[in-house]
Order: sequence, then C-alpha cells, then structure tokens
Amino acid sequence: MEIILPSIAQRLSPLRKEKGLKQKEMAELLNCTVQHYQRMEYGKVNLPATTVIFLADYFGVTTDYLLGRE
Repeated sequence: MEIILPSIAQRLSPLRKEKGLKQKEMAELLNCTVQHYQRMEYGKVNLPATTVIFLADYFGVTTDYLLGRE
C-alpha cells in the first residue's frame, strides 16, 4: 500500500526557508540529489523513518508535527 504524506511536503519548505537554506543545501545535508529533495518538498515521495527523524531533530520539531499528527 502506497501512502504519500502531503503534510511533510507542506511543512518542509517553510522550515527550510526559516533556516535560510536552499534546496541544494538540504539535498547535500541529506546526501541526495536536488531533484529528489524537491520531490520530498512537493510530496511526490515517501520518506524513510530515519529521514523523518533526522529532519525533525534538525529543525527542532517533533516527528508528529512533520507527519501532520498534531
């Protein structure tokens, strides 16, 4: 079963912009291509749990917030 979580996409871009980062910088941080990171922000790919945890820690938010479960 494939479930895409749009709430991550809706929250990722504002969090990135708050830190003053470009998509390229986020891609480098996550060790992925810029295109793959863009697909994350557009809600086109599902993220592994480890990536969600990393992003939550990096941005100082909860995983529930990223997943839209608040």
